[in-house]
Amino acid sequence: MERKKLDSEQIDENLKLVIGWTIQHGKLTKIFEFKSYSAGVLFAAAVAQRADNLNHHPDITIGYQEVAIAVNTHDVGGISHLDFELARAVDSLL
Repeated sequence: MERKKLDSEQIDENLKLVIGWTIQHGKLTKIFEFKSYSAGVLFAAAVAQRADNLNHHPDITIGYQEVAIAVNTHDVGGISHLDFELARAVDSLL
């Protein structure tokens, strides 16, 4: 998949296809809630594995009963299709 920065219209169209994801501080972001801290840690580890498979690595912040995922494509200076591909992959883990 070609890494190309999406314009705001393309981002808006893609956001309709990923539930709960938003753009925050220039990154595609979602906060996931869990019943326990350890469930969030396990989820974060699964996200890390999926990210390695895609060779596209998000910021992962683990808090008490929540995990925040934030991603953009650094080499294009913004959001790309790869970010939305990662978002779908992360959502599929639940």
